[in-house]
Amino acid sequence: MTLVTNAFSQYDAVGNREDLTDMIYDISPKETPFTSMIGKGKATNVLHEWQTDSLTAASSSNAQLEGDTVSAAARTATTRVQNYCQISYKAFAITGTQEATNKAGRDSEMAYQTMKAGAELKRDVEAVITQNQGYLSGATTTARKTRSLESFLTSNTNRASASSSTGTAGANSTDATQAATDASWQRQLTEAFVKDVIQKTYISGGEPTTIMVGPVNKMNISTVFTGRSSARQNVAEDTILGAAHLYASDFGDLKVVPNRRQRERSLFVLTPKMAAIAYLRPYKTEELAKTGDAENKFIRVEYALEMRNQAAHGVVADLTSVST
Repeated sequence: MTLVTNAFSQYDAVGNREDLTDMIYDISPKETPFTSMIGKGKATNVLHEWQTDSLTAASSSNAQLEGDTVSAAARTATTRVQNYCQISYKAFAITGTQEATNKAGRDSEMAYQTMKAGAELKRDVEAVITQNQGYLSGATTTARKTRSLESFLTSNTNRASASSSTGTAGANSTDATQAATDASWQRQLTEAFVKDVIQKTYISGGEPTTIMVGPVNKMNISTVFTGRSSARQNVAEDTILGAAHLYASDFGDLKVVPNRRQRERSLFVLTPKMAAIAYLRPYKTEELAKTGDAENKFIRVEYALEMRNQAAHGVVADLTSVST
């Protein structure tokens, strides 16, 4: 078939309107599991401090004489723990022309970019505080850094060990610049590792309710934990049940939460009420000086991870990033 003689087609036309859908499709994950589950606090200085304490060990031999003369026993002081506030921000500028232009998918470029930058900043904060980072006090030419989750965990750990490549916990609160040391080799996740850390956390006094893990090892939990092999559950005939979202341990049920921001090589056993993010300056959008025909803004936040008591949490470290 050939085109009708002298038929005017869309190849000849110059006035056809464009076909641009009035939507913007963004699948970038925006969730922040750790910062969403822990508490919120307030810092009043760049050096944020709090105190921890513990009871003496329970004694099964505390039997005293009738009419005994009582003498005071020595008592221990609280432990003072500290962390520095870190500043994170996202800055952006929109020209006056772009703001005035008729746009698809949004009415205001400034409003859209503000929303986008805010989501990006929250993801950055999640990534910062779930890493293995010691604090840095900073200077005029060096940015302060807050101590992150994995660096704090010293009591309830399960790390890869070998004669020349053993992983070690981070330093104590008197030298919190030191992060944990990774082993030079990684191992497959096993249920025994997780049970070991849950037990240690329970003995320490923690009440863990959450297992937080990277995407690969979330799948490994669903496939390698032995409890799944004997599970029986009624499901629809068109459904394949292949995921574990709750781990029933000897010391209580724990939600299994995947986190894209944390290191894949670490699995955390968490008591969320025993951690918080303390804000010296909460999230806020501020205008920057106008230097031309553009609006300049940035969103900033100043914060510190407040590990209320690190013994309430635990870590299985040095895990492989390969699915089993």
